[in-house]
Amino acid sequence: MATATINAPILYVIDFDSTFTKVEGLDELASIALSGQSNQSSIVAQIRDLTDMGMNGEISFSEGLRKRIELLSANKSHIQTLVEYLRTQVSNSFLRNRQFLSEHAENIYIVSSGFKEFIVPVAAELGILPDHVLANEFRFDQEGNIIGIDESNPLASDGGKIKALQSLQPEGEVYAIGDGYTDYELRQSGLASRFYAFTENVRREKVVAVADYVVASLDEFLFHNKLDRSQSYPTSLLKVLLLENVHPAAVEAFRKDGFQVEFLKGALDEDELCEKIKDVAIIGIRSKTNITRKVLENANRLMAIGAFCIGTNQIDLDAATEKGIPVFNAPYSNTRSVVELAIGEIILLVRNSVTKSNKMHRGEWDKSAIGSYEIRGKKLGLVGYGSIGTQLSVVAEAMGMEVYFYDAVEKLALGNAKKVSSLDELLKISDVISLHVDGRKSNAAMIGKREFDLMKDGVIFLNLSRGHVVDIPALAEAIKSGKIAGAGIDVFPHEPKTNNEPFVSELQGLSNVILTPHVGGSTLEAQENIGKFVPAKLLEYMNNGSTYGSVNFPEVQLPKLTDSHRILHIHANVPGVLAKLNSIFGKNNINITGQYLKTNESVGYVIVDIAKGYDREFLREVRAIDGTIRFRMLY
Repeated sequence: MATATINAPILYVIDFDSTFTKVEGLDELASIALSGQSNQSSIVAQIRDLTDMGMNGEISFSEGLRKRIELLSANKSHIQTLVEYLRTQVSNSFLRNRQFLSEHAENIYIVSSGFKEFIVPVAAELGILPDHVLANEFRFDQEGNIIGIDESNPLASDGGKIKALQSLQPEGEVYAIGDGYTDYELRQSGLASRFYAFTENVRREKVVAVADYVVASLDEFLFHNKLDRSQSYPTSLLKVLLLENVHPAAVEAFRKDGFQVEFLKGALDEDELCEKIKDVAIIGIRSKTNITRKVLENANRLMAIGAFCIGTNQIDLDAATEKGIPVFNAPYSNTRSVVELAIGEIILLVRNSVTKSNKMHRGEWDKSAIGSYEIRGKKLGLVGYGSIGTQLSVVAEAMGMEVYFYDAVEKLALGNAKKVSSLDELLKISDVISLHVDGRKSNAAMIGKREFDLMKDGVIFLNLSRGHVVDIPALAEAIKSGKIAGAGIDVFPHEPKTNNEPFVSELQGLSNVILTPHVGGSTLEAQENIGKFVPAKLLEYMNNGSTYGSVNFPEVQLPKLTDSHRILHIHANVPGVLAKLNSIFGKNNINITGQYLKTNESVGYVIVDIAKGYDREFLREVRAIDGTIRFRMLY
């Protein structure tokens, strides 16, 4: 092992293929050069097999390299195409930490068995010095075709990385980072004092087995060595649990940011979730999963909750707030989808089309206008005038309906819509009634026998809000009696957790009734929008501290963190916390570059940006302030 010289800087030796980039350059060059040829797949497969064998130490490096070059048929134009492709394949954690790469450029070397021709252009864009790239070089003929490699380059032979590192004559410690066995050989030879097996792109078990440390990202390496990084705590060490078949866009967003992601199609009951959530940092749910106080008591590492839907009544917001956990939802992302389903069902039900369609399926021809009407001129009564109710109001009015609404909260009417003074009044005057209320407990069974009796005979009734707000047996009786001429129900008091469970309801088989499996917001457009919107809010909180859009936290929209460290302090909303924080900063000569404070009735949220170069001991005092709920630092 190299003997460290006092004050000598640490040298960081980084592999390129499958470490700095997500792919193996030579493999991709073969794929590009052989594009369109009948033997492309077989030759590329052979080259990749040789690459894997070399990386796992199963064949000598020089033997594997020469066999790959023999199979390769490429020229300079193919290399330029490869460079353009590799620019899009830089490992995510290296992209996030380009500041570290540029600030420590003098002490960073890329030592690779790949080739300078495609490594230097890509690495230089992230701050790597061109003369700090030690790699092989191609030989070309006069037409620019690759005919071999520079055999005089030590990296063309077995133990090439060892020889290349020896040429640098490092004086201090050397940390080697890579995914292959040849990277481990730097440690085995004694030239490197540590070997970090890098697994962000590929995990080679034979390499992991001999590593000093295993890191799933560059963030994790920097965290381990207490170096400046893009993430205060590496996301590769944080787990995201996504339930209820949320859109793949959400999975991709978290994985792109380096998180471990577990994805489940179904919901979990309370006991299952209590066990599953113990090591989870972020959880994403839809409407079927209930995050109760008991669940949160088992969530020792939980930092944020995402509701991939509009409502948040399935989450104990008070308990989440007490634990310093912000909750984010998607209040508008699926609004249009719900509105379109409501309009479609209103038209079908008013026209009695469902009954006629069912008869046609049974072979009955019922060409008659009896019981079929236009929606123009009909009175639409909206129970709830939030984001969905208001948009439905506008669309229905554009189609010629008269719109009336009732909401417990004072709302501004849009267009020609009219607000009525009571729910009873709305029920009495409406030809079509559509529910758009939230799932709070006080709304349970808000529509029952009494309310159905108040409605007009032959009314059309829709519930696309929450299942428990309607008394289903009372609704079934109202349909059977003819009080309700047609109904569209998308939500139910008891819903299957997965698509494999049976659905049972007293509404099944009734005439002119549309039953849908809670799909009001389930269009591809809406689910993709939600799948992008909610992770964006969660990541903004995790990476920047912003709580804008949170349903239970003081909303703070923060500027991007630049050249400072950010303290995030969540505390019980009691007097004097900010004064205590400032006292600690003053006593420890901390230079504050920005400060933000927002409170609600339960918690206070203080964000302080401080200049770098402080003594970290003062952080213990910050954590010890009375009333502290949660403390984080962002770098």
